[in-house]
Amino acid sequence: MRRSILAFAAVVALTIGSVVPPAMAVKTEVQLDRKLVDATAVYHELLATPDRGVPETLLKKCRCVAVIPHVIKGAFVFGGRYGTGVMSCRDSAGKWSPPSFVSIAGGSWGFQIGAESSDLVVFFMTERGARSLLTGSKVTLGGTASAAAGPFGRSGEASTDLKLDAEIYTYARSKGLFAGLSIEGARLAADPGSNTLYYGRPVAVKQLLFEQNAPRVPTEAEEFRRALP
Repeated sequence: MRRSILAFAAVVALTIGSVVPPAMAVKTEVQLDRKLVDATAVYHELLATPDRGVPETLLKKCRCVAVIPHVIKGAFVFGGRYGTGVMSCRDSAGKWSPPSFVSIAGGSWGFQIGAESSDLVVFFMTERGARSLLTGSKVTLGGTASAAAGPFGRSGEASTDLKLDAEIYTYARSKGLFAGLSIEGARLAADPGSNTLYYGRPVAVKQLLFEQNAPRVPTEAEEFRRALP
């Protein structure tokens, strides 16, 4: 009986450890570079999805893009999700900003056990949701900003009649396949600590995303924004 209790406790501890935000974890510039490299790869892979490309209209009209590789979902009685990634917004001339680091967190309810990892791409069609990050608040997908599963379709004329009524569209990849996914209740927030470490000094989210002003733009950050539409 005692062994069963200990085994149960160990499973709970491991599961909780996989989903609790690692706020106290010490990040390094190498890890942040790796995050940007992974985010760039995820974005390229979404665009290359065979026969189910992201509509050209959505790519042309989106104002900001967030890419969160390896979002972890784990659960034991109660579930949770957590991931970190990067986000960029473009100005009126179409130039993409230096990326800002972000985190996403959300919960699920129900009896379940297990864990999985997925990649997430979020398209902001307006600046309203993205600008709420400037105040230090969190964007609640489906709450603060209306969110919907990202549509798939051929580029060109076939996508010009697409109605983009939601403020945010999301795509997720699990088990190698991308799909449009509506993520209700997930919360997207800025990660100022990672921004400070990566850019070498404190830098405001507004300065990065909407003023196109960064102390420096390392190679990995430049490659990420070059990948965007």
